[in-house]
Amino acid sequence: MTPQRTAIPAAPAPFLLDPASAALVVIDMQRDFLEPGGFGASLGNDVGVLRRTIAPLRRVLEATRAAGRPVIHTREGHLPDLSDCPPSKLNRGAPSARIGDPGPNGRILIRGEYGHDIIDELAPLPGEPVIDKPGKGAFYGTDLGALLAEEGVTQLIVTGVTTEVCVHTTVREANDRGFECLVLSDCVGSYFPEFHRVGLAMIAAQGGIFGWTATSSDYLAALDASPA
Repeated sequence: MTPQRTAIPAAPAPFLLDPASAALVVIDMQRDFLEPGGFGASLGNDVGVLRRTIAPLRRVLEATRAAGRPVIHTREGHLPDLSDCPPSKLNRGAPSARIGDPGPNGRILIRGEYGHDIIDELAPLPGEPVIDKPGKGAFYGTDLGALLAEEGVTQLIVTGVTTEVCVHTTVREANDRGFECLVLSDCVGSYFPEFHRVGLAMIAAQGGIFGWTATSSDYLAALDASPA
């Protein structure tokens, strides 16, 4: 039987949502990126800019849970001995504090530290997978691909931070693996508005070279209208 799909207004064309094959991916909504004293702030960024994504993402998270669809969270971070953090990443730039340095929320971007964890507003529920990744993309060095295959997922509803880095890398990885990706434009964010705008445009360019983009309100309306 052909799956029942619901059209979502999107760029570059409507996205045909199949709720039975879709999963919500929440990328790196961690204290170290969204709260003072973490990695984002150490680079001189205004972390408050990213917090604009929290309210719409929370609505999407609650609706996706209510629809009974999988929710997968990711966290970027490293082992305490930094053995999975290459020098090219550890030593780049001139931040006020580097990965592994102590901060107000524990060692920066280190697994198990308070700052490494997901913000309270979007905390995973028991049973929701949390993928710990050492790089930008959610597939590199993780079991995400196997998890999605086990769940029968072919569509990813992508949210999180930052638009041009971890979100973009994950969407590109997913595209190469055959997933249809819908990025919710108000549920992803960047410290740099121009990077956010261009990052979204790149995803939908050339007929959707990496995927589709849409607003969270249009996704929620489609989810509500989809067959049970």
